[in-house]
Amino acid sequence: MSMIKEAAIVAVGIIGLGLCVKGGMDDFANKDRSVTVKGLAEREVPADKVTWPIQTKEMGDDLPALYEKINATTAKVKEFLRRNGVADSEISVNAPLVTDLKADQYSAERAKYRYIITSTLTVTSRNVKRVRSIIARQGELLKQGIAVIDSYSNRVEYEYVSFQDIKPKMMQEAIRNAEKTATQFAENSKSRPGKIMTADQGQFSISDRDSNTPYIKKLRVVTTVTYSLKD
Repeated sequence: MSMIKEAAIVAVGIIGLGLCVKGGMDDFANKDRSVTVKGLAEREVPADKVTWPIQTKEMGDDLPALYEKINATTAKVKEFLRRNGVADSEISVNAPLVTDLKADQYSAERAKYRYIITSTLTVTSRNVKRVRSIIARQGELLKQGIAVIDSYSNRVEYEYVSFQDIKPKMMQEAIRNAEKTATQFAENSKSRPGKIMTADQGQFSISDRDSNTPYIKKLRVVTTVTYSLKD
């Protein structure tokens, strides 16, 4: 009787060992089975911050008179902005910049005037729509004899500063898209996606939608996710 019990115990042990070996072999066979996919999420959003530098210049030989003239011009520009709904807290004025052309050996001989005085007034606002409407009407300043200097160095800048608020939702969307790709790959290989093995935070970018609409921003995130594959 004892021999039968011992044989039964040995048989159970062999079966258990066989199951462990099989499980170990399955794990070994599947441990390197994985798929790495990329998930993309894109959105177009309106800019929520605008920076508008308004630069004016005066030229002449009488420096004190030029200061008075540029200050008067700056006051008119500020009044124009206030009249159109821009708050004082959104306006900043830099100190006037004076250029002495006679001190420049390359331009002294051909300079018609000695001094150029430049004033830069900057509007910084979260009300992009309002500021854009004012920019479209800046021709009204020309009627007052005020010429606004347009150059690359003082161009209007648009930003999207609420990015951190939308970032988690875009990450979730990118991961969902990555999971869809992984599922499709798994179906094609007659398997199914398992747990996420690795995932990066994703590469975020903010750019203008195009050169003609810098006030519309394109948000983009690409995340890379590695899934295990199971039969």
